Amino acid sequence: MHYSPTKEKCPLPYSPFKSCTVPRPIGWLSTLSEEGVPNLAPYSQWQNLTFDPPMVMFAANHLSSGERKHTVINAEKTGWFVWNMATYDLREAVNISAMELPFLEDEFLHAGVSKEECIDTKVPRVAEAPAHFECKYLTTHRLPGNSNHGHVDVVYGEVTRIHVNDNYIHENGKMDIKKLRPLARLGYYDYTSITDVFEMRIPGASDQASEGLEGKSS
Repeated sequence: MHYSPTKEKCPLPYSPFKSCTVPRPIGWLSTLSEEGVPNLAPYSQWQNLTFDPPMVMFAANHLSSGERKHTVINAEKTGWFVWNMATYDLREAVNISAMELPFLEDEFLHAGVSKEECIDTKVPRVAEAPAHFECKYLTTHRLPGNSNHGHVDVVYGEVTRIHVNDNYIHENGKMDIKKLRPLARLGYYDYTSITDVFEMRIPGASDQASEGLEGKSS
């Protein structure tokens, strides 16, 4: 099976596009409006970009009405957003926070999660989440789509502070991923969580390269 998504109708009853790019980490992002109202929403088009300094990005499609997502508006106007790790235990709250609510409605309350103060920003973080990034907004790159919903804002930020709950750190200083069970997005209505971890090292890599890949602190 093959087809051109820009020229042909998909021959399958459901598009395979999102099911091919899997698993996708979830950017469960909190922001603050100019009026001081918290916002919380998940984005499955989220990723780290580089590590020196650490930078991240997320992509937010416009609403079918053509309106931009509240997360993007808030990040641009206040200069900050916060990533909260979405886990299997928090899956229901993550899903509820995906609902399209009116602007200036507090999704923390709607999703039933608690607020915890950050250090570098006034944006609150999800207290129940085991890890967080405080992110300083850098810029937005807007890509046009073939429909209102197809337009997408790609937002870039720099991580100014990292929080990790000590209960999820091994004695060797590495995060316990199997205990965390991070949530990831698949295609359709499907999700997964990480329950299996294995290690592979690049043959012949230099000590310096190996330490960089492993994330060893200098």
